[in-house]
Amino acid sequence: MSALALSVLLSLVSAVAYAGGAIMQERVAEATAGSAAARRARWVIAIGLNGLGALLHVVALACGPLSLVQPLGALTIVFALPMAALFVRRRAGAAAWRGAVMATVGLAGLLSLTGSADSSSLGGAQRIAVALTTFVVIGALMMAARTAGRPVLRSVLLATAAGIAFGMGSVFTKLVAVDWASGSVVEQLPSLAVIAVLATAGTLVSQAAYRGAGLATPLAVVTVANPVIAAAVGLALFGESFRYGTTGTLLALACGAVVMGGLTLLTTDGTQNAPARLPVPQRLPVDIHSLIQLPSTAGAAA
Repeated sequence: MSALALSVLLSLVSAVAYAGGAIMQERVAEATAGSAAARRARWVIAIGLNGLGALLHVVALACGPLSLVQPLGALTIVFALPMAALFVRRRAGAAAWRGAVMATVGLAGLLSLTGSADSSSLGGAQRIAVALTTFVVIGALMMAARTAGRPVLRSVLLATAAGIAFGMGSVFTKLVAVDWASGSVVEQLPSLAVIAVLATAGTLVSQAAYRGAGLATPLAVVTVANPVIAAAVGLALFGESFRYGTTGTLLALACGAVVMGGLTLLTTDGTQNAPARLPVPQRLPVDIHSLIQLPSTAGAAA
């Protein structure tokens, strides 16, 4: 199996893990019944799924280009639809399924246009500048969310911050993967510290984004922001490119637009046509939806 094919396979499995973690996080955020121990157990499961997704994502980044691995993370929300229907009996509407098909087709197009590229890295000063800019943007979005009057707007701002955190975490992961063979562990410590901070911030902020906004909106925003920011950095700073030169780049942009349109449909379906949950028998001592709570991406996305 080629390195490119392996990165695609790992990205797909990572997206499944992130989808499960995202569904679990959303259910934990909405849970009002059940013991504290049960809620902690569900949170641990969510963290475990996100951790598995992140680990597979790291290996995928080491094997393939950032501009390919990150867009494949958009499959997180596509996988979340059937998983939510199967495990928590939450059915998606027709618009959501149309959006899932659009996103899948767009990603298939991006996959066909992505070629192998020589890995490049960034110097110390560039890494510091990128990290500082990232933290400033995330901080500004979090402050804006604190003053947002509408829960949906607050959720979108927080989810955007989380998506940026996850996306830039993938950027620094790619840097560490590229430099690992040629540099010492000590030299990688600053970048590893940035990855840890971004991963922690992304997880906590995304958890806050699910509160009061359901699953579809914050997950879609995280799923969009994550690959967009990471792929843009990959194309701008890592010298990555698409096949067929300018024509391939234009086609890739068109495929990206299809993906965004699909994710928009997913978000619209989740915010305007959210399906009701199945009733729970009152004889149960604990709300079954608080116990059966299945990301990720996002993840994720890593």
